[in-house]
Amino acid sequence: MKWKVFVAVSVVFVLSIFATPAPAAPEYTLKLGHLANEEHTWHKASLKFAEEVEKLSGGRVVCQVFANEQLGNEVDTIQAIHTGIAHMVITGESMQNWAPKCALIAVPYMVRDMAHLTKVLTSDIGKEIEKDIIAKVKLRPVSAFVRAPRNLTSNRPVKKPEELNGFKIRVPNVPLFVKVWETFSAKPTPMAFSEVFTSLQQNVIDGQENPLDLIRSGSLYEVQKYVNLTEHVYGWIYLVIGEDFFQKLPEDLQKAVLDAGKAAEVYERELFLADVAANEKFLKEKGMEFVTVDKPAFSALAGPAVEEFLTTKPAEVLELYKKIVETK
Repeated sequence: MKWKVFVAVSVVFVLSIFATPAPAAPEYTLKLGHLANEEHTWHKASLKFAEEVEKLSGGRVVCQVFANEQLGNEVDTIQAIHTGIAHMVITGESMQNWAPKCALIAVPYMVRDMAHLTKVLTSDIGKEIEKDIIAKVKLRPVSAFVRAPRNLTSNRPVKKPEELNGFKIRVPNVPLFVKVWETFSAKPTPMAFSEVFTSLQQNVIDGQENPLDLIRSGSLYEVQKYVNLTEHVYGWIYLVIGEDFFQKLPEDLQKAVLDAGKAAEVYERELFLADVAANEKFLKEKGMEFVTVDKPAFSALAGPAVEEFLTTKPAEVLELYKKIVETK
């Protein structure tokens, strides 16, 4: 009798295992690509988005994150989104190829500080830029990630623009950046970031400008002594999803995507602030000295140069630039 009971219980147990329904496969799988490495705050925030969207959608939406340009560079990935091969990307001023207002995402001395940047992003100005992205780039911003301000490094302290006369500085291949540094009487040289360390080591250039994270990751503390706190560019970048794809989602899943984006944005801001402090501490420990500069003097020279450059863009871009500068 005991044997029969044991067999009966075992059969019920086995049947119960097979009767348990398997977890439902996700209805949508998002492919998200970006250019940063796995240690960057953007990647960690992307993973946070993936975690949140899966949770908020009850598993109906999952997100695969591809770092280090595995899906291609920004423009390549945007084009892949347009053709349905990818779904999301972290992108910024590259979008000006479609929407000219995106040229304002990184403009010297337009944004004064992080508080000003936050106000701009949450105001009607920020909404206007987002609407332009949706309408013209066919991408919908779900998060706005902040970027650390760009600072000048050198082997002598620089406090005023006139101290840059003849100073050979590496800049990225951004025409507006070149124009502004020429206004400071420096000699800007566009150059790939991969060439900067050697060029500094061999005195081909005197200095360069970048956020603290890139100064650290590029080991520039080995060939530069000073971080001059010019803070000449406060910018931001967006985590976006393809608008056509977004519109095909049911309304509740659209909300899950947008809510996950907000959660990722808050998380990235926390990581960003901790990262800035850690990078400053690290560079100081490596012997770099931080120099306070006359920012109003730099800004006064940069403003007219920026406005002159923006006259080559549609009139609406210059108008929006002035609104941002005037925002208190």
